Amino acid sequence: MALTVALDTKRLSDLLRGDTGLIHWLEESERIYVPFVLGEVRAGFRGGSQALKNEVLLARFLAKPGVHLLLPDAATADAYASLKAELRGAGTPIPANDLWIAALCLQHHLPLVTRDAHFARIPQLLRL
Repeated sequence: MALTVALDTKRLSDLLRGDTGLIHWLEESERIYVPFVLGEVRAGFRGGSQALKNEVLLARFLAKPGVHLLLPDAATADAYASLKAELRGAGTPIPANDLWIAALCLQHHLPLVTRDAHFARIPQLLRL
């Protein structure tokens, strides 16, 4: 059965660095969604010594069939606001970009390929 998944920014960065542990998700997924917070990834590129090489790798990955950029809308903003209030109330906030990623995944019923433990603070989010 083909999967549909979203990649968080750290896993996307891992992939661009050649992490072979992600090959399973690429081979098994019919669709891979990349949340719109690519600025976070690109900021990392610009802080390193291989910015141009990394931009080329990112562009190639985003151009692959089955890879889609996931953009927010009004429903995403509502999900973000609810999650932020819930996590703040519990005293367990997570970074803003990760809130957007979680909101998009929940809105679109996507499992998230992640290695960030703080996503576990959102029990309704399926993590892979």
